[in-house]
Amino acid sequence: MMVQTLNKTGFTALPVSVPSPKELVQIYEIAAPVFVTMTSKVVFYSLLTYFATSMGTITVAAHQVMINVYCMCTVWGEPLSQTAQSFMPELMHGANQNLEKARTLLQSLIIIGALTGLTLGVIGTSVPWFLPYIFTTDNLVIGEMHKVLLPYFIGLMVTPSTHCLEGTLMAGRDLKFLSSSMLTCLCFGSLLLLVCGRSFGLPGCWWALSGFQWARFSAASLRLTSPHGMLYNKKFYHQDLIKVKAT
Repeated sequence: MMVQTLNKTGFTALPVSVPSPKELVQIYEIAAPVFVTMTSKVVFYSLLTYFATSMGTITVAAHQVMINVYCMCTVWGEPLSQTAQSFMPELMHGANQNLEKARTLLQSLIIIGALTGLTLGVIGTSVPWFLPYIFTTDNLVIGEMHKVLLPYFIGLMVTPSTHCLEGTLMAGRDLKFLSSSMLTCLCFGSLLLLVCGRSFGLPGCWWALSGFQWARFSAASLRLTSPHGMLYNKKFYHQDLIKVKAT
């Protein structure tokens, strides 16, 4: 259906052509930072599961329940990222550049993200707290679940806002910063896992997850609110435009 729709609008849905070296370089410049960003997230969550698994059957059972509920809630922040990636490019570096409107849009997305995060945090925390028997009847597992509710809430509430900030960075093609900041957050989160996980058990692992999420939020927000950043400096893309004209 999507192929047919593209064909009707004048696009060739499945063109067969060999990319030129310049096109391969452009693809690499976009794909490599995104790959690093996604891989960093996967590595951190894998480490989180590894530490939880090493703590015993009851602990990993509680962790599995909470991480599944957490992942279900974090999906609700993705539309904010998609919105930023769809509407921000034209406002930031398009023909109708308007940084004031871009900042206004970002503020609106952050407010929506904050409200969404609080709502998801309350709902996502209330279900394991008041209705734990939906997931398990083992009181020991339920006890472990209740131990991580506070870091669970703190980490979940900031996730939608983080998505819209990172979506804005992707829309602005600030991919090198996004990938490098994600690597830094991975190192920071891994260090927290190593220290807190061994010292405080499963709650320590979830505090590390909360720290990882807030580190992502802080890095992206500081970048976007910088007076020399893409939302305040009209010449932010000046060098890129010179390169495009030169080629």
